[in-house]
Amino acid sequence: MPEDESLGALVAQASNHISTLMRSEIELAKSELKFDARRIGTAAGLFAAAAFILHLCLILASFTIAYVLVDVVGLAQWLAFLIVTVFYLVLAGGLGFVGYRRLKGLAGFRRTRRSFQTLKGSEAAELAPPTAGEVGARRESMPETVR
Repeated sequence: MPEDESLGALVAQASNHISTLMRSEIELAKSELKFDARRIGTAAGLFAAAAFILHLCLILASFTIAYVLVDVVGLAQWLAFLIVTVFYLVLAGGLGFVGYRRLKGLAGFRRTRRSFQTLKGSEAAELAPPTAGEVGARRESMPETVR
């Protein structure tokens, strides 16, 4: 009966139940993570296969565009393929430039740093190591016998 048990025994039972609950929760989290990881891996493989097939379609479309330029416009075959190649080079250069500009605009966790400074306030300044001037000033203020 619970009335007959001592406080120590009740605390031990509660501790045992909490320990069992924590182990069960960890096992549940592990099994959910394994299931999610398997699904993510499968999805990543399917995306990779789709990207590969799209790449093949882009190559075939490039040939199609080049041959259309030869047949419809009447360009020489080498010129039609050169035009398609230059188009893709310009497109790749433009995309690379836009990507570079986006990366250049990053400021290295500016918001996180600002939040940290706001939260810590003067504590962050106290935790910072002293500058050379502060160390020198401290030495000069010390009596000769201590140095």
